Amino acid sequence: MRIAAAQARPAWLDPTAGTKIVVEWLTKAAAAGVELVAFPETFLSGYPIWVADTGGARFDDPVQKAAYACYVEAAVALDGPQVATVREAVGDLGVFCYLGITERVRGTVYCTLVAIDPARGVVGAHRKLMPTHEERMVWGIGDGHGLRTHEVGAFRVGGLSCWENWMPQARHALYADGETLHISTWPGSIRNTKDITRFVAMEGRVYSLAVGAVLDYADVPAGFPLRDELLALGKPAGYDGGSAVAGPNGDWLVEPVVGEERLVIADLDPAEIARERHNFDPAGHYSRPDVFAVTVDRRRRTPATFLDD
Repeated sequence: MRIAAAQARPAWLDPTAGTKIVVEWLTKAAAAGVELVAFPETFLSGYPIWVADTGGARFDDPVQKAAYACYVEAAVALDGPQVATVREAVGDLGVFCYLGITERVRGTVYCTLVAIDPARGVVGAHRKLMPTHEERMVWGIGDGHGLRTHEVGAFRVGGLSCWENWMPQARHALYADGETLHISTWPGSIRNTKDITRFVAMEGRVYSLAVGAVLDYADVPAGFPLRDELLALGKPAGYDGGSAVAGPNGDWLVEPVVGEERLVIADLDPAEIARERHNFDPAGHYSRPDVFAVTVDRRRRTPATFLDD
């Protein structure tokens, strides 16, 4: 199977333009014979790049509140027109898609990884289990509903967002669900992908694809309340891509790509999975269920259960 990471520049906080970019890269992927393409974490409609460098923890600060309001307004709904457009393109092009979105549910935004099948539409929506550090000022805490793998060709594919790829239990849940291709999505940085991509491949004896965006403070649109403060920092934002693919033995198929927009493409052989699991299978002959009991709660959490006649 041919897979690709779409290492692209998002249209930050512009869901309409961002949707067009997603469709453009899906089209490029299909033209290259790609059967599965992954987009970076919260590619639609943007990673919260202002929080760390502008005092995002200032309580009741009017400018921070205004910035958050802009972020919520630009987020998309799972049943909204942006995801519907991407779903239609996926169906027309025949390319399975993993898309990172900022999912709006009332006044809360989740970091959500959406899996879209050409024939079945949206088959998964995984809300990040634990936002990392300053992200907790912006994103809600997810649940286990999306800890599922999906059949794509000869592979079973699962995905996690950014630092939850370091969570042993989350990885194990996907391995136990039969994962043979692991997707990790990132805001975009080689410092994040250069180690974990190969580690996941070696631990799970899976193919491992990491995808990150290319983004800078200059991409923040005019009118965002903290744009001038970000530009005044006089330094790069540090989102330089880092997309890569590793094989199930931990060797690079494509080493991390830095600083350019491109499709990072690799061809996978499913037979390699069985070869590498000859001596280690974390959810098979190395799982020891007689010693370790693992329960994964995949129920979607809601703020209330209404019991009506």
